[in-house]
Amino acid sequence: MFGNDRDSMRRYYLQCWQKLQQKLPMDALEQQVASVIAEHPEYHALLGKNEHAIQRDYIPETGETNPFLHMGLHLGIREQVATNRPTSIAAHYQQLISKHGVHETEHRMMDCLAESIWLAQRNHAAPDEAAYLECIQKIAAR
Repeated sequence: MFGNDRDSMRRYYLQCWQKLQQKLPMDALEQQVASVIAEHPEYHALLGKNEHAIQRDYIPETGETNPFLHMGLHLGIREQVATNRPTSIAAHYQQLISKHGVHETEHRMMDCLAESIWLAQRNHAAPDEAAYLECIQKIAAR
């Protein structure tokens, strides 16, 4: 969405949230972001802190969840499903939804997506779509 500019991306989330609260017109992407934010009331207070939310570092080693990463993974899953890329992801998504509902399905899939991204970064390579789909298939089999 914004390359590697963390602060710009975070500001965009805040702007989308503010537009939703103020009932201002939004384009399609702003609506998607605002929708994901609305589904996460645990982050609403933080998003109201503007600059603090933008500047804060989230340390996974201390058990903190990065809300922007979390919501971004939701958006990533939704984009993958909408484009069916990698191929067959939409079918796996629909299968999981029938068992777990949308939000829980996305949370289950996000673990696979986050691992795929982490491995790609660690290995300085493109994400392994086959391994990612295999991970999705494993959670669908549970």
